[in-house]
Amino acid sequence: MKVEETSLVDALLITLDKYDDERGFFMESYNEQAISKEIGFYEFVQDNHSKSSKGVLRGLHYQIDKPQGKLVRCTQGSVYDVIVDLRVHSDTFGKTFGIELDRPELLLWSPPGFAHGFYTITDTAEFQYKTTDYYHPRSQRTLMWNELDIEWPFSGNPVLSLKDSKGQTFEECEKYE
Repeated sequence: MKVEETSLVDALLITLDKYDDERGFFMESYNEQAISKEIGFYEFVQDNHSKSSKGVLRGLHYQIDKPQGKLVRCTQGSVYDVIVDLRVHSDTFGKTFGIELDRPELLLWSPPGFAHGFYTITDTAEFQYKTTDYYHPRSQRTLMWNELDIEWPFSGNPVLSLKDSKGQTFEECEKYE
């Protein structure tokens, strides 16, 4: 496993070992011991899996009362994944990081206190992630996708849910103290 720091404090890129041969491939997609050694110990309590069509943007989501750390990857297709540090006392508060996730062995660790979202680049994409807390609808928040200087890989408007189209600006959104 290879681990790289991102430009945001505590957020990491993890490339899992993948073994290819004429039959296909094998990889250990999650190993608590190995991951905990890199990110610290977090109990992952929920696995999520979504499928999106080209042009769909999901996010930027976070939970204010029950912050979720997310260990994310794209298992089919390609997405442009973005995280935003909303931790007021962080050295990278208000900064963003984006990367194309286009293979199942590439993971992004988004710690609690970050907003997260992604845009589907390919005709379809399947996106999977583990969370450190359960979905809590009452504390779910959305930061507007076009609020910050994020270099999304498209022009025009993405396909959004009603909730995502009504996100808050960075100034008005709740942050983590």
